[in-house]
Amino acid sequence: MFPQQASEWRCACRGACPEPVERVSRPLRSVQRERTSAFTLLELLIVIGIIALLLVLIAPAFTTIKSAGDVTSAAYTVKGVLDTARTYAEANNTYTWVGFYEEDVSQSSTNPATAGIGRLVMSIVASKDGTMLYTIPLNSLWTLDGLAPNPITLIQVGKLIKIDNLHLKTFPAATATPPPDTFDTRPVATSTDQIGDVTPPNPYLAFHYPVNVLPAQYTFTKVVQFSPRGEGVIDNSNYTLATVAEVGVEPTHGATVPASIPANVVAVQFTGIGGNVRIYRR
Repeated sequence: MFPQQASEWRCACRGACPEPVERVSRPLRSVQRERTSAFTLLELLIVIGIIALLLVLIAPAFTTIKSAGDVTSAAYTVKGVLDTARTYAEANNTYTWVGFYEEDVSQSSTNPATAGIGRLVMSIVASKDGTMLYTIPLNSLWTLDGLAPNPITLIQVGKLIKIDNLHLKTFPAATATPPPDTFDTRPVATSTDQIGDVTPPNPYLAFHYPVNVLPAQYTFTKVVQFSPRGEGVIDNSNYTLATVAEVGVEPTHGATVPASIPANVVAVQFTGIGGNVRIYRR
C-alpha cells in the first residue's frame, strides 16, 4: 500500500499553458510539521512575562553598578586634577593650589554660587612669580570681607571642573582590625590633613574663580597646595608635611546627603613628599 499523502496541484508551465496541471504529492507528516512549528500567542505572552520579571529583579543591580562606576570615574577625575596641579608646579618652578567647593546640585550654577550638596567644583590656580599664597600681599581692591589674597598674582590653570551627584565626605579612622567601618587598606590621615564635609574652611588662604574678577562666582576655602618640589599639603594643616593627606567623596542622589555611608565611597590620598596620588575604595 502507498503511504498516506497530501496532494497539491501545480501547473507544469507556471500558469502559461491551458494543459492539465501536474499533481505533486508531499507526505502528510511534512505538512503537519510545518503547521505546528510556530509559537502560539500564549507561549509568546509567557516568554514576555518572564523577560519582564527578570528585568524587574536585575534593575537594582544595574543601578548599583552604574553608581559605583560614576563614583570611580569621579575619583579618577579628582586624582587627575591633583596630578595636574603637582605637575604644573614642578614644571614651572612655582606653587599651585587646588580649590574644592560644593554647591547645590538641585539648581543650575548661580553667580555667586549657592553652597549646598551634590555638585563638587574644583579649580587650579598657580602663582605667576613663584610666591606662596599666604605671602601674597592683600589688596583692598580685590578682597572679599578683607580676607582674600590679591588675585593679580595668580593665573588660572585649566578649566573649572564640576562633578554632579558627588559629596565631600570626611571619613573617620578605623576603629578595629580589620576595620568594619572604613577602608581596609587605607592609611590613616589626621583631621587636619583631610578635605571633606567637616573640613574647617580657611578664608585667609582663599582664592577665587575667575581669579581676576570680583565679585567672583566661587570662593575656594578648602585648598590643597603643591610646591615647586611636588610636596603636597592641605592649607588648614599649617603647611606641615604629612605622610598622607586625603580628599574624601561619596555619591549622592540629588542634593541630599546619604543617611548612611554608602558602600562605594572613595578616598583620594596624596603623599606629602612627592605628592603621589592613590585611590582607595571601601
